[in-house]
Amino acid sequence: MPTWVLHTEFTFDAAHQIDGYDGKCARLHGHTYKVHIKAKSHKLNPSKYLKSDDMVCDFRELKWAAKDGPKGGLDHTFLNESIPVATTAERIAEYIHKETSNRIPDGIDLHVTVWETENSWVEYTDKDV
Repeated sequence: MPTWVLHTEFTFDAAHQIDGYDGKCARLHGHTYKVHIKAKSHKLNPSKYLKSDDMVCDFRELKWAAKDGPKGGLDHTFLNESIPVATTAERIAEYIHKETSNRIPDGIDLHVTVWETENSWVEYTDKDV
């Protein structure tokens, strides 16, 4: 069976605080988050920008979170006000996965990795790995 796997990486800068955390992360601070998205499909699809069936999905749709906050992304936002979940790395990865899934064709297997620091990251997928 034919398989295509897209990979893209981007960063965004954002502030947050982890409500209820017993430690310094409860205070307002920021990160340069690095995000890697892997999108796997067994068929090609059209996109908002290309009507023929020649893409797994559009890289622009995968990178939505890198946009500036007022343009619908997460860059230079206060995450506690920008996303409806707790602002742990785990929940941020889950949120990016869910929002990305809503922007791309059905049937694409997504894996989202979010680095909060150079040495600390989380991977999220809604499939059993």
